[in-house]
Amino acid sequence: MFLKAVRAARRAEGTPRPDDFSIITAPLPDPGPGEVVVANEYLSVDPYMREFMALGGWELGYGLEGRAIGRVIASTVADLPEGAFVAHRHGWSTHARLTPAELRVITEYEGVPASAHLGLLGGTGLTAWVGLTRVARVRPGDDVFVSTAAGAVGGAAGQFARLLGARRVVGSTGSPAKVGHVVGTLGFAAAFDYHDGLAEGLARVAPDGVDVYFDNVGGAHLEAAIDVLREFGRVAWCGAIAQYATLADPPPAPRNLYDVVGKSLRLEGFLVRRNLDARPELEDFAVPRIRSGDLVVDETVVDGFDRLPEAFLGLLRGENTGKMLVRL
Repeated sequence: MFLKAVRAARRAEGTPRPDDFSIITAPLPDPGPGEVVVANEYLSVDPYMREFMALGGWELGYGLEGRAIGRVIASTVADLPEGAFVAHRHGWSTHARLTPAELRVITEYEGVPASAHLGLLGGTGLTAWVGLTRVARVRPGDDVFVSTAAGAVGGAAGQFARLLGARRVVGSTGSPAKVGHVVGTLGFAAAFDYHDGLAEGLARVAPDGVDVYFDNVGGAHLEAAIDVLREFGRVAWCGAIAQYATLADPPPAPRNLYDVVGKSLRLEGFLVRRNLDARPELEDFAVPRIRSGDLVVDETVVDGFDRLPEAFLGLLRGENTGKMLVRL
């Protein structure tokens, strides 16, 4: 048997292209002592990977670093029998050879799709949960603004904020169709296409300001959010998509940054890997709501391992709603 893996053909400059990647084939290994071999079922592609393309050091295992879920097909570990369902970060490959320290056994819940363990119940959902509950500390009655509201983390954050009791949740996104999706499917109170004017759109959907901003973008989005945040507002800064493709020439800092002082705002960045202990809280909150339909498992699924680079480039072009996944 053989495995396939995607590797970086070169360090990307400018807009990534399909030929920035190559697909290799190699013999499928047997597990060594204290190892398992996993057949991956779903692979995740995420915006942070664009930063890896520029910085290098993306390689991990047979492919590239990235979240994946799959089943153990060979094992020399007593506690990890064949058939165990696991999550790990040796993605961008059809198979992975792992030690127990490199994986997490997934609890399978009736009524919850397996793919949700890369979305609402995976790093995506955990990022949104931590940002809202531990960083921004959303309270009932808060008004919340979420950038990239049709994306994986943004969509999860908006849904969570609504279910945590926020009074109004509004979002920015990249097209009229996504505005309709965010409001009609994900339950945001309002949304706008930032291409039509960021400051104008935000003033229209949040004329009285907001208490919390969940930031996936940075740059001009952060500047606009600072303008509409009320006194003692909170910013959970999760990502900076605005600069991932321009690390050598990042956008200028918000011109109104000193308003953080004038309004007594709190701006805090965070990494989800420092908050992995929050996973049980997330699952207790999310699982029953997925089952009831109160939480939408929002995904764009691309079928076929060879289409993995295509899915990633599509993500960077904004062709997805929700979590972008590749199903093997």
